[in-house]
Amino acid sequence: MKRNLPLKVLKILLFVTLAVGVFGFVVMRLWNWLTPALFGWHEITYWQALGILVLSKILFGGFRGRPGWGGHWRHRMMERWEQMTPEEREKFRQGMRGGCGPFSPPSPEPKA
Repeated sequence: MKRNLPLKVLKILLFVTLAVGVFGFVVMRLWNWLTPALFGWHEITYWQALGILVLSKILFGGFRGRPGWGGHWRHRMMERWEQMTPEEREKFRQGMRGGCGPFSPPSPEPKA
């Protein structure tokens, strides 16, 4: 089993390198096809396309590999949900349906 480990690592590195190369090429081609015609922007090089991929990963995708980072919130919410009474659960559901902030529907005014 340990004899195959270097071969597996090499295969993974090769696959990752190939995938990054293909994605970079696709981003470059799409950028150079769309943005000059639509917006009048300049064409980009392959390395700039890879930079755009890295930047978009940082800004929008984050970095995975933090085990349990999002699961902690979900676990705590499930614990709280289990401790709620049926009336509290329904009140929570109604609050979530109502939305929040300036986009929520206006709440009915209490009648005096």
